[in-house]
Amino acid sequence: MKKDIHPDYHFITVTMTDGTTFQTRSTYGSEGAKLNLDIDPTSHPAWTGGPAKISDKGRVSKFKSKFGNFGL
Repeated sequence: MKKDIHPDYHFITVTMTDGTTFQTRSTYGSEGAKLNLDIDPTSHPAWTGGPAKISDKGRVSKFKSKFGNFGL
């Protein structure tokens, strides 16, 4: 293995949006760095099952607008 090609892997402190913190190992910053998250699994709708914004510009909506009343 080549020497001095691997990044420094050290402990950092991660702060979630609700203020809770945990320590993990990362290549981010330097030893003891703090990473503040803007979005995390406790607050983002993709993980919490919150309301999703559905775009009505897809193929299904195009099909329904074209053939929605077909056969009535």
